[in-house]
Amino acid sequence: MSLRYSILDQMINQFDYALKTLSGHYAITERDNPADTCVETELSDQETKVSGALMRVNHAGEIAAQGLYQGQALTARLPQVRAQMERAAREENDHLYWCADRCQQLQTHTSYLSPFWYLGSFTIGALAGAAGDKWSLGFVAETEHQVVKHLQEHLRRLPKKDQKSRAIIQQMQIDEGNHAKLAENAGARTLPVPIKIAMQLTSKIMTGTAYYV
Repeated sequence: MSLRYSILDQMINQFDYALKTLSGHYAITERDNPADTCVETELSDQETKVSGALMRVNHAGEIAAQGLYQGQALTARLPQVRAQMERAAREENDHLYWCADRCQQLQTHTSYLSPFWYLGSFTIGALAGAAGDKWSLGFVAETEHQVVKHLQEHLRRLPKKDQKSRAIIQQMQIDEGNHAKLAENAGARTLPVPIKIAMQLTSKIMTGTAYYV
């Protein structure tokens, strides 16, 4: 018999999850960090600055992804794919860990606005979940497709010598693509064009800000 949590219990659980995510105490999978197999090469000050800023943006994006998943979990019920989606959320935690570790290696900070990114995405996820499971999945699919394009741009901008950051981003790109397919296979609806455009604009604001702050 499955447990049914009250709204208060769910809110407490969500608050606890948010604290763990923002403080770096998150559950990860058994996978190794893809950067561990790469040799660290000496980067110039400018190259280090660029790599650090890009990895900070990626970390902020993963904070937002966790907020999105948890917001949807609060208002949507997806029993047929819940185990798969939980796995996807843990893989996003892998990304958080990898990006945070790489930021530290590059001697830069993660975004100071992480609580804001989480809360904003949590709200959006909750609204998407309330609209219905298929719309919620559609939001996940479109988000992941946009993230894949965003990561491709990061690979283009990343200093060629920074193989560690490149390995992380490439694995993230693979995972995000798989998460999009997972949502589509589960019955995701295609979002209206105006919503897609609004998502792109919101993403640009976040990534442009997190690059510096």
